[in-house]
Amino acid sequence: MRQNEISVCVIGAGCSGLTAIKNLVEEGIENVVCYEQNPWIGGNWKYTSDDSHSSVCSTTHIISSKKLSEYTDFPMPEDYPDYPSHAQVLAYIESYADHFNLKNYIQFESKVSQVKKVNGDKWEITLVTGQIEIYDFLLVANGHHSIPNHPDCIDKYTGNYLHSHSFKNNSAFDNQNVLVIGAGNSACDCAVEICRVAKRVDISMRTPQYIIPKFFLGKPSDSFNEGMLWIPKPIRSFLLKLSLRFQLGKYTDYGLPEPKHGVLEAHPTMNSELLYKIRHGKVYPRPGIDFIKGTEVFFTDGTSANFDSIVAATGYKIVTAFFNKNFLDYSNSDRVELFLRMIHPEHPSLFFIGLFQPQGAIWPASDLQSKIVAKLIKGKWKLPRNIKNLAKADADQIEKSYLKRKRHTIEVDYHEFVNKLKKVLSQTA
Repeated sequence: MRQNEISVCVIGAGCSGLTAIKNLVEEGIENVVCYEQNPWIGGNWKYTSDDSHSSVCSTTHIISSKKLSEYTDFPMPEDYPDYPSHAQVLAYIESYADHFNLKNYIQFESKVSQVKKVNGDKWEITLVTGQIEIYDFLLVANGHHSIPNHPDCIDKYTGNYLHSHSFKNNSAFDNQNVLVIGAGNSACDCAVEICRVAKRVDISMRTPQYIIPKFFLGKPSDSFNEGMLWIPKPIRSFLLKLSLRFQLGKYTDYGLPEPKHGVLEAHPTMNSELLYKIRHGKVYPRPGIDFIKGTEVFFTDGTSANFDSIVAATGYKIVTAFFNKNFLDYSNSDRVELFLRMIHPEHPSLFFIGLFQPQGAIWPASDLQSKIVAKLIKGKWKLPRNIKNLAKADADQIEKSYLKRKRHTIEVDYHEFVNKLKKVLSQTA
């Protein structure tokens, strides 16, 4: 590292880590080192058929449209479809890194084993190789889709089990009876893909969800909803619910429970195929699981069935294993108190980039977060004095806006969050 310069460490070269590097360098901060544990960039957008890391499956397409999934100053290619494939997304990320020469700042195959706060607000980074470096600032961009959250009852199951984290393709499920657990995007995707080859696929949904088609009136659903932002949120929520009723009918018509909450009170499940597969007898809805015995699963409605395989799409834990748990641990937290979803009130030189779950793409907002951090490090923006109260207010807003579920611990409204970041950015020099 170069001496007598501000030094910054970035952990992770996924979508958020890359834009962190780009914005730091763009602000004139050259003493930047990014540690990436893999020999590639792109995080989980780098598809591999083995279980080496958390990656997309072979048929993954993004669930936010391309125009709402771009970095702020690097548009996706015009010839990309509305919902690009994982291969196209990775190519876009690669071109972003090449365009801004970001790989020059990345130390590949460098897993961080330990992070300690030293000498006031500096950070001692230890790699698994034993290499130790000290930095003035730390940006954590290691993602939050790597450590699976498993169902409590799964230890009683004796069949073939895997978490959606390990689901790469449907080849292992040929002619099987398969149960998918979950109601989110991963669960619906797994059920749809597996039903193409399985004998039968059931999907267990513990709580009612809105299954939202990817298109509405010929437009990507998120683009259509963007045109309704001028409408007050309660009215907009009602109109969205009404439009889904006109487009789909009742969820009970598909054997699914009818949601009682508002459309905007939960993370959206975007899928245009699940309801089609249900009505074609390829996927069968089930309620939540009561208990499991051997290969037989007993459901809360009193029914039961035997399954050759279970795929649990039950989310992930927020894990930062390189921190001592007594120092910082969000893995079982119901609240994550960070101002702007990135600034820790007790550690002014520590920032989390991309530690939020938007109703849309992560990396456009990660881009804005990174711009703010870069301005802060360069002295062009100062932290508010009441940072602790602001961090608490951000967590309070999440609890007020969304159903109390682990999946909503770091949930944000995409447009509200982006506008908030832009407002802060407008206050910088």
